[in-house]
Amino acid sequence: MKRSDNINLLSKLSAGKILNAAQVTLSFYVSKWSGKPVQWGLPITMSIEPTTSCNLRCPECPSGKREFTRPTGMLQQDFFKKTIDELYKKVYYLTFYFQGEPYLNPKFLEMVNYASEKKMYTATSTNAHYLDDEQAKKTIESGLDRLIISIDGTTQETYQSYRIGGNLEKVIEGTKNIIRWKRQLKSKTPHVIFQFLVVKPNEHQTNDVLKLAAELGVDEVRFKTAQVYNPQVGHPLIPENEKYSRYKKQSNGTYTIKNSLDNHCWRLWSSTVITWDGLVVPCCFDKDAQHQMGDLKKIPFKELWQNSSYTNFRSAVLRSRKEIDICSNCSEGTKVWA
Repeated sequence: MKRSDNINLLSKLSAGKILNAAQVTLSFYVSKWSGKPVQWGLPITMSIEPTTSCNLRCPECPSGKREFTRPTGMLQQDFFKKTIDELYKKVYYLTFYFQGEPYLNPKFLEMVNYASEKKMYTATSTNAHYLDDEQAKKTIESGLDRLIISIDGTTQETYQSYRIGGNLEKVIEGTKNIIRWKRQLKSKTPHVIFQFLVVKPNEHQTNDVLKLAAELGVDEVRFKTAQVYNPQVGHPLIPENEKYSRYKKQSNGTYTIKNSLDNHCWRLWSSTVITWDGLVVPCCFDKDAQHQMGDLKKIPFKELWQNSSYTNFRSAVLRSRKEIDICSNCSEGTKVWA
């Protein structure tokens, strides 16, 4: 099934998108080698936030913990369409996710359909509590290309230890609904992924989730390392199996991130993140939008992408990435795939 998804992904490419990707790639390496930021293209990929609202209370998630300093709200369809109209000829991969639960936005699937009709590869991540029969059918009909379902346990007890307020039966039922409608409508999409955030309470169930995915007909399973705040002295969520940890234990008993945090970052050249209310931030690790590059409701994206805020942030990464707060927990290079 991965092959089918890859073929679908490649089908979204066009001459303009390929040229843009080449420009971005060249500008990244020139910046990396010279130590001076240049940017000759537009983002290859983009994340846009349907909402900051969430029905769950996951302990290491600012949305779940209700700890945002930025406002909670819903992405508006007119603003979304305006943004897509400006960028769809260059951006080929669009993720409908940053924080929150996308399906809480009542216009979510209509926006997916709009982007799909523009030949953008569309993906989202969900806790799957809203995938009833009707929503599952609409999801298939929307043209969504990739559906990531968070399932961090194969028993209710384990699942709810992290997904606080969650119901595993709803997740499984929602998955069944998606797969059933996918078959009934004879659709190759979405590519369904079980994403398993590996933490200490659930690391004993990594083999179990592979079996469950096979039983349900899920296309792929991905294991993800967990971000924790202040991991230096240890944390009850850090798994014992270092393979599944974003951190490594040092000889003195403290923990440090595995990532070497070299002075470059592909994401900062190739992608961007847009909050529900139009703020542009450098990447998905800036969950509370503390490093704002600009406001899309006031500035066109092409102008914002080249402005002094972006240039200065790229310069800071090239100079000393370790000094940037949101980079300290970066998982680039530390994810584990099944």
